Amino acid sequence: MKQLFRILGFLFAVLFVVAAALQYNDPDTFIWVVVWSMAALFSLAFALNKISFTPLLFSSIMAFGGFFYCYPEKFEGFEIGAGDIKNVEEGREAFGLLIIAIVLFSFAIRTYLTKRSKI
Repeated sequence: MKQLFRILGFLFAVLFVVAAALQYNDPDTFIWVVVWSMAALFSLAFALNKISFTPLLFSSIMAFGGFFYCYPEKFEGFEIGAGDIKNVEEGREAFGLLIIAIVLFSFAIRTYLTKRSKI
């Protein structure tokens, strides 16, 4: 199980780096590159066992709060042309933050349970 979570940490670090790289044409590029890069950094730190429960939990809570903050007034899906581009963009950003929140929360719980069982 330990090896599985280590692999997941590396996998999500790579996926989050790819997500950060794909932000090059976003209207607010800098913000989203930082968000995805921080998620990648935290995932890598988790995989290398270099991060504690608290920063993982705090960042997952912040990402979850960001999900609610970015969620559009009218969700129209993720596909361009399926609705107002502003709503589609906000929906994509919100659900990206939800993915980050779920992944980092999972890592936080795993870190907590691992440290607790060693005591």
